[in-house]
Amino acid sequence: MSKPVVSLISELKRPSPKFPRRFVPNDLAVDEWSNLDPYFVKLAERQINSDEELASWLLDMSELYAIVYEEGSRRYIGMTCDTNNEDIEKDYLRFVEEIEPQLKSYSNILDKKLVASPFASKLNQERHGILLRSVKNSIELFREENIPLETEIQKLSQQYQKIQGAMTVQFRGEELTMQRMSVFLQHNDRETRREAWEAITARRSQDTEVLEELFDNMLALRSQVAKNAGYDDFRSYQFRRYERFDYTPKDCENFHKAVEEFVVPVNRASLADRRKALGVDTVKPWDIACDRYGRDPLTPFKTDRELAEGAREVFSRIDERLSAKFDLLLNNGLLDLGSRKGKAPGGYQSTLDEIRLPFIFMNAVGLNGDVFTMLHEGGHAFHAIQTAEEPLVQYRGAPMEFSEVASMTMEHLGAPHLEVFYKPVDAARARYEHFEGSIALLAWIATIDAFQHWIYTNPGHSRKERGDYWLELSKRFGSGVDFTGWEDALRYRWHAQLHIFEYPFYYIEYGIAQLGALQIWQNSRKNLRGAVDSYLAGLKLGGSRPLPVLFQTAGARFDFSADTIRPIMVEVQQEVDLQRKLEQN
Repeated sequence: MSKPVVSLISELKRPSPKFPRRFVPNDLAVDEWSNLDPYFVKLAERQINSDEELASWLLDMSELYAIVYEEGSRRYIGMTCDTNNEDIEKDYLRFVEEIEPQLKSYSNILDKKLVASPFASKLNQERHGILLRSVKNSIELFREENIPLETEIQKLSQQYQKIQGAMTVQFRGEELTMQRMSVFLQHNDRETRREAWEAITARRSQDTEVLEELFDNMLALRSQVAKNAGYDDFRSYQFRRYERFDYTPKDCENFHKAVEEFVVPVNRASLADRRKALGVDTVKPWDIACDRYGRDPLTPFKTDRELAEGAREVFSRIDERLSAKFDLLLNNGLLDLGSRKGKAPGGYQSTLDEIRLPFIFMNAVGLNGDVFTMLHEGGHAFHAIQTAEEPLVQYRGAPMEFSEVASMTMEHLGAPHLEVFYKPVDAARARYEHFEGSIALLAWIATIDAFQHWIYTNPGHSRKERGDYWLELSKRFGSGVDFTGWEDALRYRWHAQLHIFEYPFYYIEYGIAQLGALQIWQNSRKNLRGAVDSYLAGLKLGGSRPLPVLFQTAGARFDFSADTIRPIMVEVQQEVDLQRKLEQN
């Protein structure tokens, strides 16, 4: 039996020898705000008499922020790894309720100090321009009265995590997590799939009213936050808060139209092929995840250790520089991969900002999708590692539109090397499913994004109106899955999309990034080494340059209109057709 992958995050001490502290004492306890407050006061009161002193002040501020950010990350990781542990939950909520509000207040004070400094204009604008733009934006948006509202929103988000993490299903004599139930949706026996899907749906329906009320409360709080900041609606506020300086809601609407024109027809044709292959009259929601030819589900690994070591080999085959970076996670215990009861759903990568190392959280159950989740989160981890030498913590993170390029690119570059997990015919099948899924994802992104645009520009809408509009979007962007008899399941399908609850308007980024990642994939088919060189160069910039420059450096164009989508769809469709032929040989 292979040795399990064990998270050792609690054993990683701060600070690390590689990144020593220069402003905050090494023995400072960061568990209480009272310990941190004196250092924020020192920064706020420090006299700055030159641009060199201002640059030094920025480095001290960055160090202090990184220390606090890492404390928050560690508590969030602990909470999601064990949602049933009341002590861990209390620690996380104490950070949200006691430390983060103080941090927001002092961040505003320090931002104002930076902007007001007569030496700010003497800083190197190519180096500090993006930071200064961001700081000015934060100042303009900041309202003291929004701090308690944002705290309440975070607490509601934690409740959403807890509700989702508590969902289990009694199925054929076992209590199973929703992630483990997904295995049955790939079963060849249609009755088994139907039974599993109905069990999952019945369990989700138990929390329908709770989640509707939870979202209504979030909606009211967010609308008030926007109003307090002087915005007519939350969409306008959130676009500014996300610093979307390089595109507008109109650009998003154009993306929706392009997806409707060039992506949806491909998805519908794919569903028609599935219906014929399955030999059914209509494709039901329990017919989506199974193999259309009745083959057993792909089983790429049995243990999380096999998943981790297989992913490392894939990264090595793409480029040895990637596997060397992945070794940092393996060697430092920065992985929690398996699904278990009480663990929050989904997957994510979180950065420990002071020691400058990434952590990957997953709910792997042995499915093909787990391999791609591993590659995806690995891309995020590479991004964090590439920016580790960046002195300013503000630049170690990139805008989400580009952060997701880092992750999605790894899915596409890893696809040619799936023989690590499969024999050739199954690897072709996995590639087919991946690229088919990438096409379907674009339509889903358009659905989620359009839904959120409607939600936040139609204040005062009823729950029925919200559900009706979701059904309308499902018709516009859907592939034609038959939900007859399960209309309520379709109406509330969006409840499972955590972004709508926790990260409003954070989803279009996946569409923009998917198009960027596919362009890098196109480059790799001509010159793999050169494509990886550009990819890593783009990641190394972190958030220090505007989005168009980040994309260009990585080898892609920052554009998500029909001009970009149309040719990409042609090449992706060719790849899908090729892998379909190979999987049948």
